[in-house]
Amino acid sequence: MSYENKFNATTQLKLSPFFERTSQLNESQEWRRWAGHLAATSYELTHENEYFAIRTKAALLDITPLKKYIVEGRDAQKALDNIVTRNIGICKVGQVMYTTWCDEDGKVIDDGTVQRLADNKFRITSAEPNLEWIESNIARMDVQIKDDSYSTAALALQGPNSRDILNAVSSESLDSLKFFWMMDTHFEDIPVSISRTGYTGDLGYEIWINPNDALAVWDLLIDKGAPFGITPTGLHALDIARVEAGLILLDVDYISSRHAIIETRKSSPYELGLGWTVKMNKNNFIGKNALEEENKNGPLWNFVGIEIQWPEFEKHYRKVGLPPGLPSTAWRTSTPLYNQQNQQVGYATSGTWSPILKRYIALAHIKSKYAKEGSELMFELKVEHFRKLTKATVVKTPFFNPERKRSCPV
Repeated sequence: MSYENKFNATTQLKLSPFFERTSQLNESQEWRRWAGHLAATSYELTHENEYFAIRTKAALLDITPLKKYIVEGRDAQKALDNIVTRNIGICKVGQVMYTTWCDEDGKVIDDGTVQRLADNKFRITSAEPNLEWIESNIARMDVQIKDDSYSTAALALQGPNSRDILNAVSSESLDSLKFFWMMDTHFEDIPVSISRTGYTGDLGYEIWINPNDALAVWDLLIDKGAPFGITPTGLHALDIARVEAGLILLDVDYISSRHAIIETRKSSPYELGLGWTVKMNKNNFIGKNALEEENKNGPLWNFVGIEIQWPEFEKHYRKVGLPPGLPSTAWRTSTPLYNQQNQQVGYATSGTWSPILKRYIALAHIKSKYAKEGSELMFELKVEHFRKLTKATVVKTPFFNPERKRSCPV
């Protein structure tokens, strides 16, 4: 049974099945639109405690707005192999794969995950609606596709204490659940599926449930998680964490090729640092020919991490008698990057001051010639209304990559 969608005549925004809890907890009453839903930006008046819950305790996030589709039938694997860049044929039951899907020119439409629920049954998750595009590309195959967006609710539990909390609630231990795998279990008498996935770059899990059980599951996690510091967390804290993890965001770090109004706004997987998701050794898939050609010649752009160098950054502010102007939240504005000859060679798309790394970091599109690790660039900033250039270095991503993200205690 699907949960009831309640619409407000003014906002036309949908409410998550967890909204009864999240709305009461949201002290700031700050919300953001996410896939047509109301999503909390922060529950407390500032997001700092929520961010540190991700990195030092456990953060609970409502991720129900994710688009979810069930693909089922004799040709389900064949259908997915036709539309995504990963090799679904090697995906085992209970395994999850991160992937992109592209248009015929090899430009990314969206990115997301594929969960193999059974031999001939899969769930796709994505940031934006893809149902019509998927249906149009699996026609004449023995497969059915169903929009699962409102028949499955979802929570993310992220942080170093997340496993301990789930072990306190689950009827089965999660100690042996590997990174990007999933399992079925129960919270008391409530059936749930848990995947070891997330958008924070830390130890974390995502919990997939019937919307009718949403409030009961939330209450159980909050109760059992209290000794472990469980903290309801919003999108401000998540945005900082995902930049630290080097994870891309649709409509911020890249534009879907379906929505880009000019060619230069489109990106291939290679240009987004996702060439590893492109598997040329499988049968034909949408965009394969274009991607083969690009792979031979190399991409024109690379997607990299940069670190804004602190001494010079601070100096610009000291010259006008101000302390350094660090962003309080992650930013999402295109910011030019230049080479040493003052020629623009790229642009940063999102960045943040990392509280745990004590570094000013960003994600950026750079022309391939200047994208080698260690390359010195100039980052544009404004100090008291005046344009300044300050040093930035191309660095390896993810910026934050703890061993606990992938490790298992057994």
